[in-house]
Amino acid sequence: QVQLVESGGGLVQAGGSLRLSCAASGNIFVVNAMGWYRQAPGKQRESVATITSGGSTNYADSVRGRFTISRDNAKNTVYLQMNSLKPEDTAVYYCNADLVPLTSLGGRYYASKEYDYWGQGTQVTVSS
Repeated sequence: QVQLVESGGGLVQAGGSLRLSCAASGNIFVVNAMGWYRQAPGKQRESVATITSGGSTNYADSVRGRFTISRDNAKNTVYLQMNSLKPEDTAVYYCNADLVPLTSLGGRYYASKEYDYWGQGTQVTVSS
């Protein structure tokens, strides 16, 4: 059973910093792209930052220059360093991973196709 477990959210004053972590665990063959998304109350979920297995990154215009996404492939973990936080960054932050799980069949494990997995979300609140 594959799961993504996030940590690092919390309450911070405007201008402060937080670091989010998300670890993928379970029977995994390979983790491809990983990313962070957020959803504020009354708004749709939006992409914050993504990173490929090779390290190529993409950021939303609203966070570029303030947030940094990185990953540790050996640990199947993705990070989001958030600096210069603003009240408008307040949201539930979700980790996402495109990965190929290992499927058990007849006592052996096989790599299946790529699936999209989500973490449970972590609250980030920035006070003014």
